[in-house]
Formats: sequence, C-alpha cells, structure tokens
Amino acid sequence: MTLRQAQGPLRQAQGPLRQAQGPLRQAQGPELGTPIQGVTLYSFTRAFHGREYDLDQLIRKTAAEGFGPGLEIIGFSSFRGFPEIDDHFAGRFGDLIDEVGLVRTSLAVNADIGLRPDRLMDQDELIAYMRKQIAAAAKLGFPIARVQISLTPDSMEALAPIAEEYGVTLALEVHADQYASHPRILALRDRYEKVGSPFLGFTMDWGATVTGFAPSLIEAYRRRGASEELLSAVVALWDEYYEQGPPADQADHGQRFGRFIGLAHQHGRPDLGIDFGINGTGLFGPARVDDWLEIFPWIRHVHGKFFGIDDNGDEPSVPVADLITLLVENGYSGAVSSEYEGWHWNHWQSPFEIIRGEQVIQRAAAEKAGSHMVTDAVAARRALNAHLAHAVRV
Repeated sequence: MTLRQAQGPLRQAQGPLRQAQGPLRQAQGPELGTPIQGVTLYSFTRAFHGREYDLDQLIRKTAAEGFGPGLEIIGFSSFRGFPEIDDHFAGRFGDLIDEVGLVRTSLAVNADIGLRPDRLMDQDELIAYMRKQIAAAAKLGFPIARVQISLTPDSMEALAPIAEEYGVTLALEVHADQYASHPRILALRDRYEKVGSPFLGFTMDWGATVTGFAPSLIEAYRRRGASEELLSAVVALWDEYYEQGPPADQADHGQRFGRFIGLAHQHGRPDLGIDFGINGTGLFGPARVDDWLEIFPWIRHVHGKFFGIDDNGDEPSVPVADLITLLVENGYSGAVSSEYEGWHWNHWQSPFEIIRGEQVIQRAAAEKAGSHMVTDAVAARRALNAHLAHAVRV
C-alpha cells in the first residue's frame, strides 16, 4: 500500500506541515524512495561491553565492514560524560567520521523523567535536560536526535524552538508496545500538524510490526532449561495476540503481560515470567506493516529493528522486505539504521555476520521494489539533507 491509497495520511498532511512534506511529495509523484543503508552501534553492545572494541575501533570496523554509510549512536552508551561534550572530543570525533567515510544520521538521546528518586521531573526540568542533549547532538554533528515516548505533545511543542535553534530534528521513537495508530502516537502527530515545525517527527521502529516470536529467543530460553511444552505455549500465546492485533490500551497490554507471566508459573518456571512478558509485549509488537501509513509523512528516521537471521538468510520474525518496500513505494529517502536486538540473548553468533545478513535482505527488497539502498557516503549525505530539508548548524 502507498500513501496514495491511504486517505487518512493524505488528509493529515494537508495541514501546516505542507511546507515540510518532502517524503509525501515524492509519494504523490513517480519517484521512488532511496533509503540510506546504515547501522546503530547499539547492535554491537555485547562486543562493546565485552571490551572487544572501544568506540573508535567499533566505528572503524563499521566502516570497514560496509555496514554504513549511515551511523547512529546512543549518547549515554558511547560518550563518556554525555551530554557534556568538550570541543576537543567533538573535533576528534568529527575527524574520525570523515576519515572512515561514514555519515552521522541519528544520536539517540534519553527522556528519563524518573531520574530523581523522589519524584518525576517537571516540565521545566525536562526541557532543560533535553536541551543539553540536543546541544550535544548538534555539537557532534548529528542532524537527528531520537527521543522517547515519555515526551508528551506539550513537551514536544516546547522543544520545537530548541530543536530549530540547534538545527536538530527530534524524531520520537514509535516502539512496541506503541504503534503508529496508537492514540498516544496520533496525539503527537496531531500536535506536530498544529505546530507546523519540520523539526518534529518520528523514528519508525520495526519492533512495532513483528510477525512472530523470535526463534533465536526461543533457543535462548531452551538453553536456559525451558521445556518444549512451555516454549510452544509461549509461541502460541504470542500468535494469538498477533491475530488480535496490537493492544487497544494499557489495560489490554497489562493483561497480555500477565498471561505470559501466568504461563511461566503454570509450567514451573516462574523465573522466566517477567522475561516472557517484557519480550512478548514490549519488544515484539503485532501491528501490521501498513499501520505506518498513519504517520508516514512525519517519519524522519528508521530503526531497522530485527532479532536474527536464519539458515536460509531470512529474518523469520520481522518482515524486513515488506517494510523496505513500504518505504521505497512511499518515497522515503532517509536513513535506515539496522538495529540488531538479538544481542540481549544470543551469545553464540556474531552480531557482525547477523547485521550483514539483514542488510542483504534490505538491499534485495529495495531493488525488487524498483529502487536501491544508498551505500555511498556522498550520495547518502545529499539524500539525508534533502530528506530533512535543512542542515545541522554545528
């Protein structure tokens, strides 16, 4: 399905965002999207935490392996002292990126409203906290800051002039258990339309549109001693929820979470209950691929979330090819960061080989859709600038 076939998203794009609808304008004409291939260093967290690579080495390996040109980094995970970034470090970081031929796409920042032990941050504290991180993104040369769902429509509206001040687009992540047509996401979309700033948008996280419980996680539970009967019951319960579609509200989500816990208790493994619930409801979202059309004109960045590659070279639980096809057919020419989440449990396979396999699927899908993934740094930088319609002011 393309945006031309989806009257809802077309209607939404006719508001104040008319001046910033580059991707939508492509979707209405003959031009297909050319997504930019990239990766987030989050995919290699196990290797980073295990001190197999430091940050510089991991960036160099990313470039040498051809996983770019797009590069996404999580601020608090990779930069010591973040969000405080001194001029010397920022300069050295920029020199390294230029040397290896990568393109900065997104800096993942946090909206940790629960940092204080006694209460949640108030709005003024949150805005000040986010300003520091937005400033750090600009200083490091990232055109996008991925922000989180704990930011309300009021917070995003308050952050819009700060984003414009620093030239950094704020792309709020739509992540399971949320999904594009979730009321909280639609409220954000409607506020974006009202505010009319091209510096507000979304990060599309493929974990919201999963089609099956990840086999690699089932194998991890098996290695932890879970019975085949229990594992079959977990898969069957997730499949039941897939047929029902995503949860209607938080109460529905809570009931689903509880049923996964109940399964673990029924089968004598209560220690696995919370894990089943977190992954079954908070990591594997059962929305359909075309649900993304609800917010498509506001998608500024993509997390190519996936969990593993099987012996046939396929991703068995995430419809990677269908998602790339959706992006291409609807004119998306921003970055796709391959985001391998299976590192949490898969300690027996190389994340580098797994990323390589997923990017093969992406490129093949783009070609089948009549386009291609951008793998050249110069072309990627040009495409990203056009996609965002502005440059970072460092």
